[in-house]
Amino acid sequence: MVHGTISHVLGAMNPQGCRVYGFKTPSAEELAHDYLWRIHQATPRKGYVAVFNRSHYEDVLVVRVHKLVPKEVWSKRYDEINSFERQLSNEGTHILKFYLHIDKEEQLARFKQRLDDSARHWKISESDYAEREYWQEYEEAYQDALSKCSTAYAPWYVIPSNHKWFRNLAVSQIIADTLESFDMEFPAPTANLEEIRRKYHAALKEEKK
Repeated sequence: MVHGTISHVLGAMNPQGCRVYGFKTPSAEELAHDYLWRIHQATPRKGYVAVFNRSHYEDVLVVRVHKLVPKEVWSKRYDEINSFERQLSNEGTHILKFYLHIDKEEQLARFKQRLDDSARHWKISESDYAEREYWQEYEEAYQDALSKCSTAYAPWYVIPSNHKWFRNLAVSQIIADTLESFDMEFPAPTANLEEIRRKYHAALKEEKK
């Protein structure tokens, strides 16, 4: 998910149990391992939430569009990604994947907002306009990633995102519905509540004397 969606949708979550990871160009250490290594390092332990801003899907998107690895390499990664996500699911991790779709005109309008608003200058990247030249190639790459890697245990949700209010609402609803389906309960108390109540009332009476 992108930064705006993360802040609007997940800003109210307890930061003690939620971590956000942004996956940029791999470091030298990450390149020395398999492409899923850095992703596995960021997967959440039980009871926690991990939010990925970009992910292992860059390895069937950017590397494909820019021909960073040959087709015989990236074409095998769809099955590898499905196996990786199945393993996580089998171990109790619930996976939601959101593709926030905007059209080419809306993307250009948002670039202009970044140029006109000094508070958004930090978002500007030299690659923004350069990557637009590969729009068709990215569409084809995304179509393959979505069709080949949307599974019952790790579904893709395509979210129309030209309107940010709808984007935030749709993502929020899917996450809320998923959490409610867990039928979670607060953990049972570890202390003797009746004994603590007795001591509380005794202390209250003592203070009133």
